[in-house]
Amino acid sequence: MRRREQTGLIGWLLRSLACSVLLATLCAAPGLLGAPAALARAARPQPAPLRVSVEGAQAGPPVAPGFLGLSFEVSNLAQIASYADSGDMVALLRSLGAGVLRFGGVSADTRVAWTDEETPRPAWASSIIDPEELRELAQLADRSGWRVLLTIGLGHYEPEAAAREAAAAKAALGESLEAIELGNEPDAYALHGLRSQPWTIVQYAEQIATYRNAIDAAAPGLALAGPDVSGSGAFETWGLAEVVDQPPALLTGHHYPLGCGDSPSPTIAELLSAKIRRREAASLLRYTSLIGLSEIPFRLDEANTVSCGGSAGISNTFAAALWATDYVARAMSVGVNGINLEGNPANCEGYSPLCAPTPEDLATGALGAQPEWYALLLLRGLVGERALGSTTSPPGHPNVDVTTFLASDGTLHFVIVDDDSPGARDVPLGLQVGNNFGDARILALRAPSPASTTGVSLGGRSVQGDGAWNEPRQLPHAPNRHGLITVEIPPNSAALLSVPAVHRG
Repeated sequence: MRRREQTGLIGWLLRSLACSVLLATLCAAPGLLGAPAALARAARPQPAPLRVSVEGAQAGPPVAPGFLGLSFEVSNLAQIASYADSGDMVALLRSLGAGVLRFGGVSADTRVAWTDEETPRPAWASSIIDPEELRELAQLADRSGWRVLLTIGLGHYEPEAAAREAAAAKAALGESLEAIELGNEPDAYALHGLRSQPWTIVQYAEQIATYRNAIDAAAPGLALAGPDVSGSGAFETWGLAEVVDQPPALLTGHHYPLGCGDSPSPTIAELLSAKIRRREAASLLRYTSLIGLSEIPFRLDEANTVSCGGSAGISNTFAAALWATDYVARAMSVGVNGINLEGNPANCEGYSPLCAPTPEDLATGALGAQPEWYALLLLRGLVGERALGSTTSPPGHPNVDVTTFLASDGTLHFVIVDDDSPGARDVPLGLQVGNNFGDARILALRAPSPASTTGVSLGGRSVQGDGAWNEPRQLPHAPNRHGLITVEIPPNSAALLSVPAVHRG
């Protein structure tokens, strides 16, 4: 389709949208909820009406190619790279489309060192990266279609070794190398004993400049990313300083809504709370504040539920999938360039979209899909679409979140997440889209409870043992009756509603 024709179609569709989405307390969409449940609900009062509005006629920029990603410790690089020709990693990555593999974490600064013929292994390093492992990683990138964001340690100040590693990464990965990062969470170096006080953005900028000069000499034209801060609070100062002093090709930072040292300890209820949503909205605003000013994209290159590897009973549950669905969709909607969910392939108890249940599985690459992986599958089709601002009203449903997107062919997509606990009433939802749209197809993400570690399904199907998942040809539909589509969203669930445009003569 020509650009002018495509722009005209989108404009026509935007004009055809009603400014608000009205609630009708009608029956649920056929197939989404069973008839016995619907009869039971009819005998009790329905919840207060919920209205969803699509704001204005302006759509945001397209969700960036390669938006979805995974993040691993640099200490896992050799293991992950070995899956280029074994196991199911390639098939799993391909199932999400193009993405970005990021290797970083605390191990980049504290445990892993670069070695080659010119660079002996330092005494502090418990493991290494060498040219052969980078060549294996390049094979994985090539076979999966994913790019690589690689962190080079700054914790031990060795700019010449960093330059040799950067040059080797450029030579091995070529066009598959997204960028190089220098250090992991450098804003917290003094806190973790990697630098003595004073340690501020001034000292950081001086050391980064030395690293960049060495890298530019060894690998001219290599894209660098940073500052890879620990959170959006630090980004307000460190991000601005990075833009002014050492403009990167990509701004980066981390996000964990809950901390491993929190008191009281993190819970599922807190992870899925309206309080966390409000904090995350403010965090995303801080992270995206420099995009327009600097014209440098921002990527959440490390994010997940609970810091320090996650928390069993939270990070490995369906609650993590609900959190990820909502947070990733909102990151898409506000112009973030991409997000990498952190994981450890050897730890199925913590946060990890993919992991190996046994040491034997880890060795062979037989990875299993954890609940969070289903969130990425649900959202994969939104890459390339444009966000439409949406609000829900009246107040009273703080645990229901809706984000809306517009595809180039005119299809509307509504990502709906209901974090209410099991036993809560279903939330009726109405979409007044007008007569220029067809019926809604409903791709539902479900599990027995937020605490479930098994029994997760997307469209009624689970990911196969070899990593395969295919969307069912037949999905529940919600009819468009006189411009109004009505559904009911069960508690503890998420759904992607697809509403195609219909040209009427």
